Amino acid sequence: MTLLKEAKMKAGRIVVALVYLFVLLILFVTNANAAAQAQDQVIRFRYANFIPPSHKNAVNSEQFCKEIEKRSGGRVRITYLASGTFISAPQIYESTIKGVCDIGHSATAYSAGRFPLSEVLDLPLGSLSGTQATRLTNVFYKKFRPKEFDETHVLYFHAPGPGLFHTKKVISGIEDIKGMRIKANASSAKIIQAVGGSPITMPISETYDALQKGLVDGIALNTDTLKSLKYSDHIHCTLENTGVAYTTALFVIMNKSKWNQLAPDIQKIFDEVSQKYSEKMGRAWDEADLEAKDFVMKKGGHTFVPASKEQITKAHEKMRPIMNEYLQRMKAKNLPGEEALKFCEDWLRANP
Repeated sequence: MTLLKEAKMKAGRIVVALVYLFVLLILFVTNANAAAQAQDQVIRFRYANFIPPSHKNAVNSEQFCKEIEKRSGGRVRITYLASGTFISAPQIYESTIKGVCDIGHSATAYSAGRFPLSEVLDLPLGSLSGTQATRLTNVFYKKFRPKEFDETHVLYFHAPGPGLFHTKKVISGIEDIKGMRIKANASSAKIIQAVGGSPITMPISETYDALQKGLVDGIALNTDTLKSLKYSDHIHCTLENTGVAYTTALFVIMNKSKWNQLAPDIQKIFDEVSQKYSEKMGRAWDEADLEAKDFVMKKGGHTFVPASKEQITKAHEKMRPIMNEYLQRMKAKNLPGEEALKFCEDWLRANP
């Protein structure tokens, strides 16, 4: 009887042990499945940017990604790819449409002809700051909702401070640009021509060497570049004549399919953070311009040439043919160019 009792007890312990192991196995599988499901629920994005990583607004772009991740409680993960390392600036918009990247950050000027109505924002409207240009760009989009952006979901826009003339030699005014070879892009080439200069189109990445080798006599860019891109090594004069000032609309967009798949609360997070960072980017451009001016003044050997109200008006009058050409192109495309230009000029006057 004793042996039989012991055998039964032993068998009972084995059964209990097996049940315990079975329960552990179920818990393990359940937790593994839950972990796998949680992993699957994380929404992953690739953010392609063209701005060099050391720039204020590259840092801001990376912070944008981190804030989205934090507010989403980790449900969103963004791989940030700066400085065109993943996709070059001219390819970012198309790559976002195709889903090569999920979020793209580039400029309308890098895709000439693709954003016809929005080209009004790149005209020499005389904007005075990055903050002002950023606000104009966003209110313009909200008013006109140009169809040229319909293949993506727009998160926000921002824009640099005024693009001005900076030259290797000291000059006294806009009239001295005549005959000079000036680094140009799609936005500035016609401005350079309008004041008698010779636009030399080249990528930003080649401009420093071109200045060093004497291939160009100056640039038409925002003041920030004197420090951030070290152009002040070879540039020694800045004409502070905003009559020729232009800017470039910069966009942050998302693949439309990716946006449509997001839950409403995640979309709301993106909307709120985008609104915050639009203003932050505009202010950062202004801070960068001021820092660059302070930098070159302390460095020495650089002359800032102010312009009178009359000189600014005269310079702006030289820009009128560029505006007229824009109006003609928009009319040919049956787009509301006249309304768009008037809106921008009126808004800038009302919001200095």
